[in-house]
Amino acid sequence: MKHKILYLLMILTLTACGNRPENVRKVASLPPIFPDYTGVTIPAEIAPLNFAVVGDKGKAERVDVTVKGADGNEIHTNGDYADFDIDEWHELTEGNRGKRLTVTVRAKRDGEWVEYDDFFINVSPQPLGEWGLTYRRIAPGYEVYSKMGIYQRDLGSFDEFPIIENTMTDGQCYNCHTSNRTDPKDFVFHVRGKHGATMVSRNGKCTWLQANNDTLGGSMVYPYWHPGGRYCAFSTNQTRQGFHVSGKKRLEVFDLSSDVLVYDTEKNEILLDSLLSTKAWSENAPSFSPDGKWLYFTTCLQQEYPLKHKDEKYNLCRIAFDASSGRFGSHVDTLFNAVAMGKSVTWPRPSYDGRYVIFTLCDYGYFSIWHKESDQWLLDLATGEARPAEEINSDDADSFHNWSDNSRWLVFTSRRHDGLYSHLYIAAMGDNGRFTKPFLLPQENPLEYYGQSLYSFNTPDFTNSRVDFDSREAVDAILSDERTATNVR
Repeated sequence: MKHKILYLLMILTLTACGNRPENVRKVASLPPIFPDYTGVTIPAEIAPLNFAVVGDKGKAERVDVTVKGADGNEIHTNGDYADFDIDEWHELTEGNRGKRLTVTVRAKRDGEWVEYDDFFINVSPQPLGEWGLTYRRIAPGYEVYSKMGIYQRDLGSFDEFPIIENTMTDGQCYNCHTSNRTDPKDFVFHVRGKHGATMVSRNGKCTWLQANNDTLGGSMVYPYWHPGGRYCAFSTNQTRQGFHVSGKKRLEVFDLSSDVLVYDTEKNEILLDSLLSTKAWSENAPSFSPDGKWLYFTTCLQQEYPLKHKDEKYNLCRIAFDASSGRFGSHVDTLFNAVAMGKSVTWPRPSYDGRYVIFTLCDYGYFSIWHKESDQWLLDLATGEARPAEEINSDDADSFHNWSDNSRWLVFTSRRHDGLYSHLYIAAMGDNGRFTKPFLLPQENPLEYYGQSLYSFNTPDFTNSRVDFDSREAVDAILSDERTATNVR
């Protein structure tokens, strides 16, 4: 008898979970959901777009969501928020590549169920082609920071893994994990502080370089790999920061000087050139073209800092590079004259198909994360025309960005959610040269995650596989202070 009762309770429970709400009142509006996933375009490989129903009255008591594919299949969830089964989600998205999903949302408030207008999610025919993302996560502080580190995230699930955290090394600061065209067999990051170093990993072998070179006058930062893997470009910056005493801006970061260089991993040599290391100009933020024949960078006329920090305005330039000899070209081309517009360029990133360069445009300076007005711009290399990427820009700081290997997806940071923290957004690049509506990086419980997180994401990049890195060995190497000196050519 006891077994029959338990079996009956199980049947009733399963039936209740599968039931749809009854006596539902229709409302003629889209559901107020967080994150806003209405009308976005996603790769089939992405983790489920879980969301909560929110609004002026706060979070809904319960939600009931059905997602139907154009192929006739559907999935259903009922709970505190839309929490989709990962396997069911991927089966649905894979079966609807190049098609759209129809999402029906019902929500319960004050004991009453309402049903909103359906919205759509487009599943791109273009694959993502990447395992995940790498990024730094840090509290948006100034001189003092708490726990921070470099992490990697599986984009097909919600799994996140630390690459290295500063709690392992007495509170060190880690900067800019950068791989070669999303391939982590070559990557680099910089360690700041008393155990400073530039770590270069090439084909699984780690070299810990001295953080500073007396000839350079600074450390090697803002890296970008040459596609061949032998070279990596850096800038060397004497960075300072100043605080605003009034107005809405809190902080400005500027450089007393900066130059661009290229590091030869085979010869352990730093390659300098008089066109990239000038006293009158600050060269910054280098990146190689996907064919390796050009080195892009930004440059501005050196100013009196901090007094004239608002006159620090950068143009986008390039110089030829010969990988066989490690030599630079004899002249510099200006690709985008932001100074003529009264603006400043930062973080140029060429698409890997060689068609575009995306960059951030702000009023002055280059540390765009602190500039509310900063926006994404797209330069068409075939026509030489540049335009604001208004389809992905917002009213708050839109900043650092990187392409997927197939140049069909872009990840970037934005403070559009709350104006305080930089979060990660992903958008698809269409055949028409325009981006689709960006979507916030999915989390298992996004309202709870983003509501409770006190960290900003920065320097995001795609990675085609999980980063293979022994953090314990790295900690021993960092604390040992054994460093390889660099030679200057």
